[in-house]
Amino acid sequence: MGEQNNKNKSQFIFGKRNYKFMFIGLAFIAIGFILMSGGGSDDPNVFNPEIFNFRRIRLAPTLVLIGFGIQIYAILLNPNKK
Repeated sequence: MGEQNNKNKSQFIFGKRNYKFMFIGLAFIAIGFILMSGGGSDDPNVFNPEIFNFRRIRLAPTLVLIGFGIQIYAILLNPNKK
């Protein structure tokens, strides 16, 4: 009966390192979307060129893509490898 309890123990698919990289990737994605927000105009008849600055066009999407890359790495990382 003790042998059956060992077989029924649930094991996590991901290890501690996987979750660490997942949270880092999630932070990159969140920061990217936060940097992408804003820049609108209160009056729809007035154009605000602030939406085309470096932060919203280059930096934020780059951070989001880096975050997705980290997420893919975290998923593919072998948790059993030391």
